[in-house]
Amino acid sequence: MDKIGVFLGEKGPYIFIGLIVYIYFKRQNKKEAIYATITVILAILLNHFVELFYFHPRPFADGLGVILKEHIADSSFPSDHTTFMLALSWSLTMFKNTKKWGINMLTFGIILGLCRVFEGIHYPFDILGAAVMGYFSARIIYRLKGLLEPLIDLILKIDNKIFRKA
Repeated sequence: MDKIGVFLGEKGPYIFIGLIVYIYFKRQNKKEAIYATITVILAILLNHFVELFYFHPRPFADGLGVILKEHIADSSFPSDHTTFMLALSWSLTMFKNTKKWGINMLTFGIILGLCRVFEGIHYPFDILGAAVMGYFSARIIYRLKGLLEPLIDLILKIDNKIFRKA
């Protein structure tokens, strides 16, 4: 059971990268996938901003629990892994075409985030902080989508030149 929890906690973001690539290329929800990626960038930047002003030790640094995965003793709040997964998910829930994908990914992301608690490297509050950071980042990007439209169009134009079917 420990190996499964550690695997899911560590590899969760890679699973989500695979899902967003699938949504972009196979489902052809390119704009939604691009907005979700921009949301992740904002969310991770905000995480690092929070870490500049607030340090919270990891459970193992407080002498709590059993650590299943070695980790540096940096700030645990909010969880970057979970922020990554939930920012993608929250963003997808904002769009009609990807809402179901977003809800399913959100559920899976919360479970994977809790695996980080199981590993002994996060507190539950770190996962909640990641969920809030992901949600607010998604709301911000969704509200700015009109301003971001020229950037999205440029990305899609580049995509079309690279992946144009002959």
